Amino acid sequence: MWADTGGMSTQSEFSRQASLVLVGEYVQGLGIWSVIEQHVKIKQKIRQHTPLAKLLDAFITILAGGHGLVESNTRVRPDPIVQAAFGRRSCAEQSTISRTLTACSPANVDQLREALQAILRQQGRCYQHDYAQAWQVLDVDLTGLVAGRQGEGVTKGYFAHQRSKRGRQVGRVLATHYGELVVEQLYPGQRQLERGFTPLLEAAEKVLDLTENRRARTSLRADGGGGGGANITRAVQRSYHLLTKVHNWQRAGRLARTVTAWYPDDAVPERELGWVAQPVVYAQPTRQLAIRYQQKNKKGERVLRYHILVTTLTDAMVCALLGQDLPPTLEEANRLRAIAHAYDLRDGALETENRGDKQGLGLSHRNKHSFAAQAMLVLLAELAHNVTVWARQRLTEHDPRFHKFGIQRMVRDVFQIDGQATLSPERQVVQVVLNPLHPYAAAVTRAFG
Repeated sequence: MWADTGGMSTQSEFSRQASLVLVGEYVQGLGIWSVIEQHVKIKQKIRQHTPLAKLLDAFITILAGGHGLVESNTRVRPDPIVQAAFGRRSCAEQSTISRTLTACSPANVDQLREALQAILRQQGRCYQHDYAQAWQVLDVDLTGLVAGRQGEGVTKGYFAHQRSKRGRQVGRVLATHYGELVVEQLYPGQRQLERGFTPLLEAAEKVLDLTENRRARTSLRADGGGGGGANITRAVQRSYHLLTKVHNWQRAGRLARTVTAWYPDDAVPERELGWVAQPVVYAQPTRQLAIRYQQKNKKGERVLRYHILVTTLTDAMVCALLGQDLPPTLEEANRLRAIAHAYDLRDGALETENRGDKQGLGLSHRNKHSFAAQAMLVLLAELAHNVTVWARQRLTEHDPRFHKFGIQRMVRDVFQIDGQATLSPERQVVQVVLNPLHPYAAAVTRAFG
């Protein structure tokens, strides 16, 4: 519907994603896509849409909650207001978007990774972190992407709760205090964190410009896969502090048998904690904590399981990680519990972000045969994750309740508020009016309107 507003003809249309229109304007204002256009050069014949424009359509589809590229046809193409908000005049058909991704080369993957580094340095709070005032915490892990067996790099490997599956792995480094993804790297399915830990850490060093002084104020957290001797030695030699599980369950059992006193963990039933009396010697002094608990085996019998945590953190560092002040006196049982609970926070950090990106951004649902194409999709999802985090931060400044919103809830509930939007003849968004009955409409309008 066209109207004459002060001598200027405008077009007013309904959008079921009117709040995403505001987010698109926000992304445009940050100049994010222009950075990608400066770095990424895809060699493909241009018919109607440029390769970078089709890449943008894929990115918009991810932010719109599309779990497959085919959903660009139903979420983005029918909504000219959303297209205009992100600087597009129309949306490419999903098959042409897919062909552009297939045309991407490993060099394009490197180009997009360099662009994301530049964007994170411009917009990311983790890059602006004040190391003199607080510790930087980085969580490192792999998460599996199940895929059809014909894809490049698709192999058998470990995929949680999905035995005998094939797929690829995504290595991730999260700046935990900020919820921002620093690094993502696609690997074949058989890759384990033991081999991926050091390359991921080196990539994060480059992105965050971690000098020796900054590394000495950075704490690393990783699952057992990152707890191999070579990885721990490498990390402490580079001046990092760390809190990780020891790799190899047989070694964990041997070390746990040297514990002389076990203490119950009041927060976790049937879990006990104790100091390893004969610890493994690394390049720097460490404290090694044993955890034992009962678990049913395949026969239904309850058996003891063991884990070993290795840390270079002092009591004050552990308390800081927990957001607590160091008490004047700390009993041995409470010291053990504090270290174990600081490690448990991984579940509320990178593991939560992995679930949120798979459920909210469809990270595990888009599979391409080409390894380079799949890597491009992973990096676009990384950008979508960080944009969502930055949007959440802006919302939180106006309404603190959004602080606890995960990625899935942001995409599903905040980015999908319907409303009316007005376009100028030049296809600029003039006004957005969100549905006043939606519980988040007023807050979103205050933050982005």
